[in-house]
Amino acid sequence: MVSQFADFYRGRRVLVTGHTGFKGSWLSLWLNKLGAEVTGYSLASLDSPSMFDAASIETTVDHRLGDVRDADRLAQIVDDCRPEIVFHLAAQSLVLRSYREPVETLSTNVTGTANLLECVRHRPWIAAVVVVTSDKVYENDGRVDGYLESDRLGGSDPYSVSKVCAELVTSAYHRSYLHDSPTQVATARAGNVVGGGDWAIDRIVPDAIRSWSGGVPLALRNPEATRPWQHVLEPSSGYLRLGALLYDAAPGIDGESFNFGPLPGRSRTVADLVDAMAEHWPGARWEVEQSGSVGHREATHLRLDCTMSHERLGWSGVLNFDEAVAETMAWYRSWKEYCPDLAAFSHTQIDGYCRTAASNGIGWLG
Repeated sequence: MVSQFADFYRGRRVLVTGHTGFKGSWLSLWLNKLGAEVTGYSLASLDSPSMFDAASIETTVDHRLGDVRDADRLAQIVDDCRPEIVFHLAAQSLVLRSYREPVETLSTNVTGTANLLECVRHRPWIAAVVVVTSDKVYENDGRVDGYLESDRLGGSDPYSVSKVCAELVTSAYHRSYLHDSPTQVATARAGNVVGGGDWAIDRIVPDAIRSWSGGVPLALRNPEATRPWQHVLEPSSGYLRLGALLYDAAPGIDGESFNFGPLPGRSRTVADLVDAMAEHWPGARWEVEQSGSVGHREATHLRLDCTMSHERLGWSGVLNFDEAVAETMAWYRSWKEYCPDLAAFSHTQIDGYCRTAASNGIGWLG
């Protein structure tokens, strides 16, 4: 196995909120592989199947169920596990669901973040906190160039607004309470993520797998929309890197926000993504959804400028677009073919990712 992060996380106590979700499951799996003592706090997974179940995450972490809006329960868990590092991923993460459930989305993503940070500010033994938000926090003006961390925040849908508010809440807690405390905090804004084990409704990859598994074409709302697609291990490596640097109180990190996305020129349209996926799934087809069936606006272009993450964190993407799609579809093919141990297969993908990083000269990872 590749020795990731020079054993930084080995033996460290880590809390992951939202560990039953897609990204939270992958992050928890990787942290366990790194030797961390991981506690997960989350609602039960809403998806069936799920990455959490497929990779047997419950057997690798101290699995605690609860709602981040329950401040007392959250504080109890934090006091039980006494984490040195916290990764906050618990969220209502679906744009379309946010239209149907705006108050639920806002309360989870805003109040949940405030509850976590309120808990953190009274526990100075927590050294580092990474609050995961979204690339949707930027006021989208239709530009083709990438958004910088200093660009204006804003949103036109409940999900985007909830993540903007989570950013503002984090900034307020840092400025008011944490800027001169032992606790370091930063936010992470990741581009659109693909990867095995995502089963959420209204996301392109799992929607495609469901459609194609049933022998029907995938219906696309906006095939020409451009997104910064990246494999789930890319932002996960960024979160892990950010957490380690916050713990070490590296300069220029505390109180900042960081973008995690593919290198310039690697964004692709929705149609490009689905066409690339279809090459790995015999008989796969797609069609354009009938106009008038969607009652919300979607941005045509969205890309992140990740210069600050490159310069201050030394972080860089590892997989190109085709590699990200191939890894994603390899996982789903294994699921489709009833792979007896998807946890082991997922570990193999993490190892392969780290070897690729090492071969590309990313020394802190490999």
